Amino acid sequence: MNINDTCEFDYIVEDKDLASLLPLKDGDAFPTVLATYRMISLMEIAASRLMIPLLKEGELSVGVNVNVIHSAPTLEGATIKVKATFIHMEGKLFAFDVEIFDKTGSAGKGTHTRAIINNEKLLAVAKKKEL
Repeated sequence: MNINDTCEFDYIVEDKDLASLLPLKDGDAFPTVLATYRMISLMEIAASRLMIPLLKEGELSVGVNVNVIHSAPTLEGATIKVKATFIHMEGKLFAFDVEIFDKTGSAGKGTHTRAIINNEKLLAVAKKKEL
């Protein structure tokens, strides 16, 4: 992967992506627009796709930091473009600029950092925490 390599894809916002699905109890209320957590998930997917050629058997990439601004609402049914651009290494961490666009322009942007991990080792650590 080289500096300024990008991954872009289009995505149609679905019901499952809306902030209105967040409430856990009565009184929790959120609008029927793209949820920030879902925007971040899509940004992570774009960055992770850039890292696929770097992975060895048993490895995955995981997000370790996200710093984003969700700057505009997007309705269900809208098509958005998701983009991640590799910007540099920070030790063993891979840093990306991430952004989403709707038909009016930028709807969210920020930075995202990922690391390569061994999936079995990660799960073993997680299981130890449950004991």
